Amino acid sequence: MGLSHLGIFHTVIGVAAIIAAIVSLIRRGKIDLSQLSGKIYFYFTLVTSLTALGLSSVKGVNPGHILALLIVILISVAYYLYAKRSGNNRSRFIENFFLTFSFFLSLIPTVNETFNRIPIGHPLANGPQDPLIGRTLLILFVLFVIGSVLQFRKQKSINKVV
Repeated sequence: MGLSHLGIFHTVIGVAAIIAAIVSLIRRGKIDLSQLSGKIYFYFTLVTSLTALGLSSVKGVNPGHILALLIVILISVAYYLYAKRSGNNRSRFIENFFLTFSFFLSLIPTVNETFNRIPIGHPLANGPQDPLIGRTLLILFVLFVIGSVLQFRKQKSINKVV
């Protein structure tokens, strides 16, 4: 597959972050930083995003680097809101959205790299412009929007109770 040692490390940590996010979303309906799966998502996504800055087939800053930095900003703000703004209040809406949005953004390079590498020798896609990648990302975007609306509604009902 032509991965460097950093690429292998980045991939393993990234897959673990995605699994942790999925577990948290299934169990809690959100990426919950108070739970082990949420903590794994946060720390592993931070490491994955930072190691992405050292991975590139072209010199200089590219869209992947910008995406990685955006993800770091989103999860950092979400963590700040989680740590400093306790209780069920309006900051939970932003925290939930930023974590879910960071998860969606992390799926963009994941889908692209996976579809362009697997199966080995006969990958599913032929570059980032392949229609299969576009359709897959569109489906994931629709799921992200639906999930965000459901999270908003759930948090709104939680906030009313308190």
